[in-house]
Amino acid sequence: MSNGASSIATRASSALRRPHNWVQLAKFCTVGAAGYAVNLLVYTTLVHAGMHYNLAAACSFLVAVTNNYTWNRFWTFRGQRGHVGYQGLRFLVVSLLALAANELLLTIFVAAGAGKVVGQAIAIVLVTPINFVGNKLWSFRRR
Repeated sequence: MSNGASSIATRASSALRRPHNWVQLAKFCTVGAAGYAVNLLVYTTLVHAGMHYNLAAACSFLVAVTNNYTWNRFWTFRGQRGHVGYQGLRFLVVSLLALAANELLLTIFVAAGAGKVVGQAIAIVLVTPINFVGNKLWSFRRR
């Protein structure tokens, strides 16, 4: 194992032993569950109103990401709040990366016959780890 990989493994192992990180993950998942519900509700409403599923996914993402940023800033990572603008921009960048992954997975699932709502439900779950790691390590990192 290279020094860089060894260092990452050591830091990850250390992080997993800290109870605070597990509490933070639980809070992040709670916020994420609420965001998941908001996302699917808005998405389903827009798809049933006739909007194309990819555009509906982007719109529902914007609503959910606003909800999630607010709750994560004030509850999950409250001890790690930085400048609202910089932190918000970082959160948006991480979320846009997750959205890109979500759109890709959604398109694949719909093409495979999973259905638009089921495909979105699965895609959201699969991109959640990207969101947590990105936000924990970059958007809300301790200085």
